[in-house]
Amino acid sequence: MGEKWLAACDIGGTSIKMAFLTADGDIIRKWSIPTDRTDSGAHIVSHISRSFYNELDSEGLTTANVSAVGVGAPGPADPVTGTISGAVNIGWANGYPLKKLLEEELELPVFVENDANCAALGEMWRGAGNGTGDVVCVTLGTGVGGGVVSKGMIITGVNGAAGEIGHITVMPENGLLCNCGKRGCLETVASATGIVNLYKMEGKDAPDARTVFERAAEGDEAGKRVIDRCAFYLGLAIGNIANVMNPAKVVVGGGVSEAGDAILIPLERYVRQFTFPRAMDVLSIEKAKLGNDAGVIGAAYLAKVMTV
Repeated sequence: MGEKWLAACDIGGTSIKMAFLTADGDIIRKWSIPTDRTDSGAHIVSHISRSFYNELDSEGLTTANVSAVGVGAPGPADPVTGTISGAVNIGWANGYPLKKLLEEELELPVFVENDANCAALGEMWRGAGNGTGDVVCVTLGTGVGGGVVSKGMIITGVNGAAGEIGHITVMPENGLLCNCGKRGCLETVASATGIVNLYKMEGKDAPDARTVFERAAEGDEAGKRVIDRCAFYLGLAIGNIANVMNPAKVVVGGGVSEAGDAILIPLERYVRQFTFPRAMDVLSIEKAKLGNDAGVIGAAYLAKVMTV
């Protein structure tokens, strides 16, 4: 084997996606293992290590054939120490030393970043960002995640809390309570859960966001208002981010983005309304392209640029 591979993993609440990639970001091999949340997530690192070694062995390779490991993890990640804060869904205590533990297991350089930030890096490198170095990624799932990439690098802030797009306040008065403890966060009105919340505020019930979109398409006026309101709040947040960061692309992913033009067309209208004209001149809004591979591709990119 000539060129060394990049190794990557994307740690989620139910599964851990893992991959080997080339230095250009092509996936050579990918697989996943269950996330063992028993004992406060104490076994996750050893399971990752064992799985990487097993896959390398099946290829007749060793860690000498790998240059570095990139990891996307839930919760804020300290950009220097690689510790994780607030990953309550997998049981890790505040300040969990993920980088240190994985480096001891794998005997390779390990670089850790928040999972949403890794997805943003992946979309920037090989996805809808199309290689441009200035991208804002918004993921609309059960919550609202995001990442801001400038000049090819993720904006982390002082302690890894930058890019928390879901917690931009968009309802400063009478806002809904968010899981973070604040009120009026974007996540409470623009996630899949948030769309159902807005529908309830219209006096109607739906089991999920998909149902709201389906009813709106069938002519339900409350559903139409909810989608417009969701697009308004998203556009307000994205417009203000664009005014600060001046990105080339805003990439929208997650389950809600599967509604396609039903959300993207009104979203673009509101982004245009709230964005400084010069910033809007160079901005396009794109649907994410990489799906579940975004996290491992972005983690590999992180490993690549941090070892150059």
